[in-house]
Amino acid sequence: MLHHISISVNNPLHVAKVLAEVFRGKVVPFPPHPGSYMMLARDKFGTAIELYPIGTELIPNANQGQAGFQLDRQTSYYIPFHAAISVPANLEEIERIGVRFGWQVFPCNRDGLFDVVEFWVENRLMLELLTPAMASKYLECFSPENLPALIEQFSSIESPN
Repeated sequence: MLHHISISVNNPLHVAKVLAEVFRGKVVPFPPHPGSYMMLARDKFGTAIELYPIGTELIPNANQGQAGFQLDRQTSYYIPFHAAISVPANLEEIERIGVRFGWQVFPCNRDGLFDVVEFWVENRLMLELLTPAMASKYLECFSPENLPALIEQFSSIESPN
């Protein structure tokens, strides 16, 4: 189970506040890396998202045996990272929030298996948000009982060369 993730964004405080609205959470500073914030979902899983300034890199063993931080301003605009996260908000709420901040929002179906809402943070980083209704279908799809059939289905697909 994922409990928290970290992402770098142009405006960490603003993004933390928008995500707190979607998650119905709270925002707090993230002291180990100045200019960073945490969005705490306040759910039973301890879900949190750390928001770092764009270009932040985590460096192993840079802080007395722990990860440290450094900035690289030569970062790409788009990144391959994404996460699927259950939220308490419904589709209409997510769309309203996205529109209000000018962020792209796309309800999507993933190959007939489950639905997500692509929520494009700052129009550069995708979070797949699952409303409560979407989350139940996602969990059913990836349940231990259904996983063998799903693995077989994916294994039978030839990868393009």
